[in-house]
Amino acid sequence: MTRGRHNDQAAAVQRLRVRFAKRGRLRFTSHRDFQRAFERALRRAGVPIAYSQGFSPHPKVSYAGAAPMGAASEAEYLEISLARACDPADVARSLDAALPAGLDVVEVVEAGGEPLADRLQASLWRIEMPDAEPRSLAAAVSRFLAAESVDVRRMTKNGSRVIDARAAVVRLDVAHDAGAPVLLAVLRHLTPTVRPDDLVAALGTVGAGEAAQSHISTRLAQGPLDETTVGDPFHDGG
Repeated sequence: MTRGRHNDQAAAVQRLRVRFAKRGRLRFTSHRDFQRAFERALRRAGVPIAYSQGFSPHPKVSYAGAAPMGAASEAEYLEISLARACDPADVARSLDAALPAGLDVVEVVEAGGEPLADRLQASLWRIEMPDAEPRSLAAAVSRFLAAESVDVRRMTKNGSRVIDARAAVVRLDVAHDAGAPVLLAVLRHLTPTVRPDDLVAALGTVGAGEAAQSHISTRLAQGPLDETTVGDPFHDGG
């Protein structure tokens, strides 16, 4: 990678899509903090990023479907525009080396087909619930799935908002890991987004109890929705 300034606002000649992971303590990184870290990594790696035109040019980076702060993820996505064509594998290696451990580049591919945001239709979440009683949790899941709607309240910057958590759930299964209950949930991307916290709160309202509030969420996949499975936005028809 060639180090240097921002190519005098040269026009974009290539678009790349990046899959990265948020792991360990870096799951507590806010989206804004990640943006700053990623743009610093672009500069350190010498990636020839294209810049917007105008009085205050900024790097052409499009973020899509960011996980909420506190959730880990193996499937975060963004798209970058370059002023010079590069080998995606080289960009992946350089960016991964420039990012802090825990923000890890998984794959970089050339953009093609429909817009990336249109392919991120659903997410597969793993939600560890170590304090939940397994039978109570299973019963709550059954009642939740049988309901037409389950409303929860979420605090936003504009105040309290009611969200129907049931509307987003495509599939919800209870598994076990070393004896502790784990939820595997496919959540359709709606507006507003239903988060794992909303799902856990909804299960609490139908009988999972206060123990359900202790949980660790990890997004395992994000992409096109095929009935009850989440595909790969890079390689499944896009």
